[in-house]
Amino acid sequence: MARNKVTVIGAGNVGATTAQRIVEAGLADVVLVDIVEGLPQGKGLDLAEAAPVVRHDAAIIGTNDYADTAGSDIIVVTSGIARKPGMSRDDLIATNAAIVGGVVKAAAEQSPNAILIVVTNPLDVMCHVACKASGFPRERVLGMAGVLDSARFRTFIAMELGVSVADVHAFVLGGHGDTMVPLSRYSTVAGVPITELLPADRVTALEQRTANGGAEIVALLKTGSAFYAPAASTFEMVDAILRDRKRVLPCATLLQGEFGVDGLFVGVPVVLGRNGMERVFEITLTADEQAAFNKSAAAVAELVKALPA
Repeated sequence: MARNKVTVIGAGNVGATTAQRIVEAGLADVVLVDIVEGLPQGKGLDLAEAAPVVRHDAAIIGTNDYADTAGSDIIVVTSGIARKPGMSRDDLIATNAAIVGGVVKAAAEQSPNAILIVVTNPLDVMCHVACKASGFPRERVLGMAGVLDSARFRTFIAMELGVSVADVHAFVLGGHGDTMVPLSRYSTVAGVPITELLPADRVTALEQRTANGGAEIVALLKTGSAFYAPAASTFEMVDAILRDRKRVLPCATLLQGEFGVDGLFVGVPVVLGRNGMERVFEITLTADEQAAFNKSAAAVAELVKALPA
């Protein structure tokens, strides 16, 4: 039986760390692609030389040629410029739209049946770019943001309450960024909503820290942005798809009337399996939650309007 094949576009920190997680789990062979000559080849060789120590048999190569990516099951898109201190995600739109559109078109031609996972910021908008460039149906174009946002929320909840992250579940909806909607009444510790465990002001503080999670790390690093947690979150999606786990994970998906939104990529819980997005996991929102979700969707719509024609 042939091993699965995953292409990771962009050999920077997020791409290389995602590739490392995939091969070290023995989940798939990986092709690491980048425009810079030598960079993917060097990182690919370095990761291959770790295989005897880590003891996996997955193959990994680095390349500048999309022909090497042919027949991929999943294409992960991490290429683009990263945020610098003081930059909003929106500042990245024009530059990253051109990059993402080009790489997705090249990769989709080689792997017409692949599932796309978009990681490049501004995330929700880049999903629109990837969808258009690939021509893929909505089931096969997903954005990785909600998994990361909920991981951050879970981390902060566990720190606040002094409990294991394994017992914390968190729910995050909406666009990736300042308007995201952490759903605290659906966020639980061992099944108990955090709204029962924490005063309202602490819940709000954790929600705000989650919404600003990426900016907090950018401010600390000063010369880059987060990559360990984004790579782990991307790996969780790849794993759910290739192992057909039917995981319920928050991902950016093209809504077609769900949650009252049509024609926009926005983060919602979806069932992830071998076919990609198998269904939107729709839940009933309170009036306040729906209003916050609508505001988040409207912010995404504004960014989509800013895309170069």
